[in-house]
Amino acid sequence: EVQLVESGGGLVQPGGSLRLSCAASGFTFSTSSMMWVRQAPGKDLEGVSGINSGGGITYYADSVKGRFTISRDNAKNTLYLQLNSLKTEDTAMYYCAKARGLNRWFPPPGQGTQVTVSS
Repeated sequence: EVQLVESGGGLVQPGGSLRLSCAASGFTFSTSSMMWVRQAPGKDLEGVSGINSGGGITYYADSVKGRFTISRDNAKNTLYLQLNSLKTEDTAMYYCAKARGLNRWFPPPGQGTQVTVSS
């Protein structure tokens, strides 16, 4: 059973930073492309960032390019997302998910981690 457990969210002021983590188990993480997706209140899931199995190829939505950085540690079965220069519009529940193509993902199985950007 695929398990993905997100953590690291919180309340932060505009311009602040957070680092999200996603602990993976139940599948071969090191050979899986992964994504971070988010869902703001009243909106659909949105692809934020993706990374291939080796970590050498990344994808970012235009809205986060230059501010967010995705990375992974295959030895620790963990996916990360560094969020810098946060904006109020980044407020959302953030999930990690197995990728199934460029900016496409399997339904995230975890509970997500809430990021709230507010002054």
